[in-house]
Amino acid sequence: MKRSEVDRSKLSPMMQQYMEIKDNYEDSIIFFRLGDFYEMFFDDAILVSRLLELTLTGKQAGLDERVPMCGIPHHAYASYVDELIDKGYKVAICEQLEDPKETKGMVKRDVIQVVTKGTKIDSNLDSKNNNFIANIYAFSYCFGISYIDISTGEVYCSLVEGENDKIIKEITRHNFREVIVNDDIDREIVDNLRTQHEVLVTITKDELEDKNYEYIYKNIEDVRLVKTLKHLLYYIIDTKKGDMHHLQRASIIKSSEYLEFDVNTKKNLELVETLRNRERQYSLLWLLDKCKTAMGSRFLKQNIENPLTDRKEIERRYDLVSKLSTEFILRDDLIKELSNVYDLERLVGRITYGNLNAKDLLQLKTSINALPNIKKILEELNFDKKIETFEDLFSLLDRSILEDAPFTLHEGRLIKPGYNSELDELKSISSGSKDFILNLEKEERERTGIKNLKVGFNKVFGYYIEVSRGQLSQVKDEFGYERKQTLSTCERFITKELKEKENIILGAEEKIISLEYKLFMDIREVVKRYVSKLQRVARIISEVDMLQSFSIVSDNYKFVRPEITSDKVIKMIDCRHPVVEQVMKDKYIPNDIIMDKTTDILLITGPNMAGKSTYMRQCAITVIMAQMGCFVPCKSCTMPIFDKIFTRIGASDDLVSGESTFMVEMKEANYAISEATENSLILFDELGRGTATYDGMSLAQAILEYIHDKIKAKTMFSTHYHELTVLEKDLKHLKNVHVSAVEENGKITFLHKVKVGAVDKSYGIHVAGLAKLPESLIKRADDILSVYEKKSVKKETFTQTSLFELTESEAEPKIDPIIENLKNINPLEMTPMEALNYLYDLNKEAKSKK
Repeated sequence: MKRSEVDRSKLSPMMQQYMEIKDNYEDSIIFFRLGDFYEMFFDDAILVSRLLELTLTGKQAGLDERVPMCGIPHHAYASYVDELIDKGYKVAICEQLEDPKETKGMVKRDVIQVVTKGTKIDSNLDSKNNNFIANIYAFSYCFGISYIDISTGEVYCSLVEGENDKIIKEITRHNFREVIVNDDIDREIVDNLRTQHEVLVTITKDELEDKNYEYIYKNIEDVRLVKTLKHLLYYIIDTKKGDMHHLQRASIIKSSEYLEFDVNTKKNLELVETLRNRERQYSLLWLLDKCKTAMGSRFLKQNIENPLTDRKEIERRYDLVSKLSTEFILRDDLIKELSNVYDLERLVGRITYGNLNAKDLLQLKTSINALPNIKKILEELNFDKKIETFEDLFSLLDRSILEDAPFTLHEGRLIKPGYNSELDELKSISSGSKDFILNLEKEERERTGIKNLKVGFNKVFGYYIEVSRGQLSQVKDEFGYERKQTLSTCERFITKELKEKENIILGAEEKIISLEYKLFMDIREVVKRYVSKLQRVARIISEVDMLQSFSIVSDNYKFVRPEITSDKVIKMIDCRHPVVEQVMKDKYIPNDIIMDKTTDILLITGPNMAGKSTYMRQCAITVIMAQMGCFVPCKSCTMPIFDKIFTRIGASDDLVSGESTFMVEMKEANYAISEATENSLILFDELGRGTATYDGMSLAQAILEYIHDKIKAKTMFSTHYHELTVLEKDLKHLKNVHVSAVEENGKITFLHKVKVGAVDKSYGIHVAGLAKLPESLIKRADDILSVYEKKSVKKETFTQTSLFELTESEAEPKIDPIIENLKNINPLEMTPMEALNYLYDLNKEAKSKK
């Protein structure tokens, strides 16, 4: 049964209420609260029962047949919501807005929040990753983009100029899972994000006009950015429906302030996850993350993805890392204190939004308790930023919240004795009454002589006196017992005195729970006043944590402080790939990467598996680490500040869009040469191998010449086209290097050492032997190679061609008389004998021309 097919006039009042709410949330699955369950109906029920493997049942709703229904316990809903969100759905949580006990007629219900990929705010979030929701606002000449992490309150915005590909690259680089777009957007962008990148895309034109949130964009002068932010804020406020004043002032991202690279570079260099398993382990982030707080880990990841270009700030970080390594005793004390700091950013988000519990306030108290010692240590280290210590807030939390408070807020046991006199009095009444109950059992046994008499309690009958069937005969009228319940093994009674005490106890407990909840909410309101100050401290703690992590890894792995130069010189002595060095079993062979003022391009040759790709990657990773403010895996390092990095490493087809390896190569090469400047770093690994040999070689040479003459960017270009090594003669800023190998008795040994000069042998068959291909196959390949080598005549690589040389199509065609003769005959008009004679004459004429 479908919702659209139902005669609504026949529905029960409750189901009519559901239908009205669902009408407003057509694109969401409604979790409809009924008592202790969230229930789904109609199409939602059919879909959810299939997705989550729940039992599909039916519910009477006033119609002739039961409507489809499935349900889940309300206290366990979070995991079900997470699963649906991960599958790309939106979930609208519809709650009871009134207490059913105190309401006559239909209980009011409405959606209190919509949960989506980008709007989760609960504790199930990955603590080491931001959860951004983004938007794209299409203007006629550029795109506005903003993104917000609702859980931490971070707000960013920028303008992106260029074609559709540029904005798609920006979205994929940040790995946004949910994007809001305005209705003027090119549908090609929407389709691309949905189909090729699995992004949840919502189209809306609404903008927020609530003046309460003006502070977020008040200081931004560019009206395009303001419009972009208001567009995203409308969706967030409309979706979450709660207090979102923990959202911070927007930061404008200027591309010139950060080292730029696209998602392919991030993947190729395995910065935050590995290519093979897409896991954090064995990535650069995994190696560098020795942070003690979740905030520090997130800040570290942001810096890996957005290294700096501000030399002053980079040098400042070097100074602090150096200081931490020198003052290692203070650093150890700092690490100990940081271990006591919880995720302040997300705690503040939950405090403001209102989905916090007593454990959150206890974590906040523990975190604040560590701040005075952290402040003292930072002052001794001459750290240039000051933190507040919030002694008054710590005092409030220490006096008020019980250490063993439960997760829920409606069970009591939240507030400490001595915090509120009215609460203490109620607890005293309740406690005294409970003592009376305990004493009553003893007194009744003595008074009645019934030895196994018990006093018990349940929610249905309250307190009662229980007597077993074997001793019922001892119950006398003068005891004043009133029969309340008969069971197979006993009888339960009440007395007037017992009911009076019950009313006192239960009344006091209800008042205690209600008062404790009120006091807790009052404390929360006080804490909310500190939100912006706590966020400032959280940012400082994040940076401090990242810097101590840099200090630890620099000491552990023998990293050195880079020297930033204004000259266009790279001099990385004994450079290593930091991750490969830590995971490989054998000793890592370091290499120098030297590109002086006269060298812009290193043309790298050498056998497969010898380490060409690793050599290139370690250069880029060293640059990224240096521009984050981290020490680097070298014996010494001198380098300039780079503005962009471009990579093309590894072969891959884009199966989704149907593009071949070669097309992907060419697109990435085009992106690099069109966007690179002389201050960029380009890494091309075996570019052109996706097509025929001479095509690939020609394109590779043309690209090298273009980079050399036009762009002048520092470039590392590995190749198997050994013919290209002659370019060193004509391209004065190109230098040949090779990864060396030794061949003995037909076996190859990789030395993994990069040396000056070129090689002209690829050792491909030897590598196949290392891969354990059958011996007979290897021998046959070697024989075939010998034949080819004897046949081949090396052709000179062209480094310059005439500007006026005619192509084959432009040259004057030569007339072949045999072909002309053939054009003039009609085979259909010839007899078989005439055709045979004609063929004989042609053959004779052709032989005479040899």
